[in-house]
Amino acid sequence: MENKIIAVVDGREITEQHMAHLINTIGPERMAQFQGEQGKAQLVQELINQELFYSHALAKGYQDESDYLNEVEIVRANLLKSYAIRKFLAEVKFDQAAVEKYYEDNKAQFVEPAKVKASHILVPDEAKMAEVKAALDGGEAFEAVAKAHSTCPSKERGGDLGFFGKGQMVPEFEQVAFAMNVGDVSEPVKTQFGYHVIKLDDKKPEREMLLDEVRAQIEQHLLHQAQNQAYFDKIAELKETYKVDVK
Repeated sequence: MENKIIAVVDGREITEQHMAHLINTIGPERMAQFQGEQGKAQLVQELINQELFYSHALAKGYQDESDYLNEVEIVRANLLKSYAIRKFLAEVKFDQAAVEKYYEDNKAQFVEPAKVKASHILVPDEAKMAEVKAALDGGEAFEAVAKAHSTCPSKERGGDLGFFGKGQMVPEFEQVAFAMNVGDVSEPVKTQFGYHVIKLDDKKPEREMLLDEVRAQIEQHLLHQAQNQAYFDKIAELKETYKVDVK
């Protein structure tokens, strides 16, 4: 990828690579403040500001001050420590045969809970619910009635809530939805949000997930275990090699 030059300060180039590094240090949460062209311009300005201070520091000779040199040495040491740990852990492997064994021994962990797919119509009171019931009893399509009467944002999708599992909806709603058969339309259900009519669109029973579906998850778990064990084994070895004196 081309490392495009964004700006030049005191003869030094600021590139897209510098921008990427700044974005990484800011983190995803704060990056939300710097979206769009205006946000990008702010980031470019911050890079320029930093370079201006760099020029100022050089002009003042800060690079030769003992406090700065001490900080540099601390940073260099910390970088080397982190690099050494990353390099060591990157070489840790685990037995691939352990993946299938872990899956077989822990199948209870790999169960996808039952889910239902439902649509609903939400109204604030019994009077509005009577209108909804009359429309449905009169043969109007559930989706059309939802679009016309529901106060839930799902009205734009004909009331479609998609698939959900237990614990995702309020108890009164969940209890009715999970007891229904596909195609059923419920009687009015009262919750803290108002009155609902629920239509059950689909059901997915609880199922045991296949090994291929969870292989990556298991591999990550086993790798973490192996790295953790290897790390502490290495620490024990290093303590035999280098003197440690805790004050």
